[in-house]
Amino acid sequence: MPRLMLTDGTWNVLSKVMYLSGRIYNKPDHRKTLEGILYKMRTGIPWRDLPSDFGRWSAIYRRFNLWSKKGILNELFRALSRDADMDWVFIDGSIVRAHQHSCGARTADNESIGKSRGGNSTKIHLAVDSGGLPVYYELSCGNTHDIVHAESLVANCPTSNMVVADKGYDSEKLRAFVRDNNATPVIPRKGNSLVGNEDIDWCMYKYRHLVENAFGRIKQYRGIATRYEKLERNYHSMLALAFTMMWLPMWAD
Repeated sequence: MPRLMLTDGTWNVLSKVMYLSGRIYNKPDHRKTLEGILYKMRTGIPWRDLPSDFGRWSAIYRRFNLWSKKGILNELFRALSRDADMDWVFIDGSIVRAHQHSCGARTADNESIGKSRGGNSTKIHLAVDSGGLPVYYELSCGNTHDIVHAESLVANCPTSNMVVADKGYDSEKLRAFVRDNNATPVIPRKGNSLVGNEDIDWCMYKYRHLVENAFGRIKQYRGIATRYEKLERNYHSMLALAFTMMWLPMWAD
């Protein structure tokens, strides 16, 4: 039997959220299906290579695709992250390589896959709370600058006292936006700035590693560190599941 990730305690938490959503029936095989999705995310193998212990690979994929369309996995993440400690917010972006099998989706959209010198890639824009746990994220093409999604990250997070980011977010417009949201920006200016960084809270800035730690944790899953999903919706759902696994220890007995 392949290694599993869900204990009775963690499954009790996840199953309650899934069934209370009103968009999924209480079926006994859902736990085994979710284990199959987690196995795929952890190992990065093709769907067709899923061990038969989880059931038919086609059935697991169809259910994952259905849950992705319904937003079930995103709802799991939102439900578990609702008690985030929003005193501080840390934002950053991280690039993941898009495997060649993730390209060529039959849609008019770019599916958040961009081309650059390094090849095809996707960027994850993430906001974490005071404890380094994820609260909101977005996807874009890998060649998109971090600042493009900065205001959206701040606007979609619950109200916080401080917003911390690195020099890549150096923008007076962003600082003004953060202040308009009743928060204090802690964003260093670049070396060629005429204003300088005398007003920066460097003690607070040292905690910015929390968002980097979050990226490091989800990239332990090979299905996250390399994107294999053709559809942005499905990769977004896979990320939601990875972030849900980060939150589960806070809820499970």
